[in-house]
Amino acid sequence: MIVGWLFYFKRHEQGINKTQIIGSHNSYKEYIDTPLFQLIKKEDSNSVRGIEYSNASLSDQLGLGLRSLEIDVYADAKGGKYAHPFGLFWAGINPVRPYDPAGLMKQPGFKVLHVQDIDFRSNCLTLKNCLLELKNWSDAHPGHDPIFITVNAKDDTMKRPGFTVPEKFTQQTFNELDKVIVNNLGPDKLITPDMVRGKFETLEKAVLDNNWPTLKHSKGKFIFILDEEGEKLEYYVKGHPSLAGRVSFVNAPAGTPEAAIIIMNDPVKDMKKIQELVKQGYIVRTRADADTKEARVNDRSRFLAACRSGAQIISTDYYAKSKLFKSDYIISFEDGKYVRANPVLR
Repeated sequence: MIVGWLFYFKRHEQGINKTQIIGSHNSYKEYIDTPLFQLIKKEDSNSVRGIEYSNASLSDQLGLGLRSLEIDVYADAKGGKYAHPFGLFWAGINPVRPYDPAGLMKQPGFKVLHVQDIDFRSNCLTLKNCLLELKNWSDAHPGHDPIFITVNAKDDTMKRPGFTVPEKFTQQTFNELDKVIVNNLGPDKLITPDMVRGKFETLEKAVLDNNWPTLKHSKGKFIFILDEEGEKLEYYVKGHPSLAGRVSFVNAPAGTPEAAIIIMNDPVKDMKKIQELVKQGYIVRTRADADTKEARVNDRSRFLAACRSGAQIISTDYYAKSKLFKSDYIISFEDGKYVRANPVLR
């Protein structure tokens, strides 16, 4: 009993970078309607296999013990841009499974979906609703471990007739994104770059000096990560050196003032690099599987590499077995849980 209490105390006094957690990829995503899936499969049988997965509600995933989620957002300033997906008309509307009966997609604000007009089914259609669900779950489970939320700002154009052309993300769009997160989740629920940087000159210097908050002081909190590069990353950082005043951490490369949480999705190829970054103080997110490939052949080698790498966040599509094709592939740590001490930083 004494040993158990000592372990509990030690774990909760350690920084949040000293753990390793499993979370879900495209956490909002629901399965594509069967008639539409079959139509897409006729045109591109290989690519469509990569999006043949689905997730439970965000609340259910957190209830299982996952502590990392991923949300894709599309800007929709006027509302209605994604209210009538082309795929519904292409495949024929399925009356057994209506789309957006509450009319949420007609409202202005960020929408949550994977690929416009094709892979548009979501267990929380708007970012506002996703955040409110997270807040309600958090309020009902006070003292939960910190939860990482990776965000992709999507605006890629599908060069096909009839497909919706997304709004481009700008600095103002990202300003609005920050406001939506704070207004719907609440500032008291967030760990921001400012909190980690503290009195250090840059965010990266704080991270390299192990200035991450302890697990004890991160209870009930959320950490957002903007997984973008190039122009989008520049827009988010511009005017906010070391992410001063920003809500989200970003996928900035090591050696830059904004570097803190780094996305490296191939733990096999980048094993040594991930281990080096983790030991230096960065938090790294990687993936256990991708595009359903590992699940179809029950190959856990990529997951095992992710575990050995020490990457603090391991993303998977299979915290539960697939219901869309036969497979025994499922991801968890040895005890069936999704949080453990980091093997590289013990």
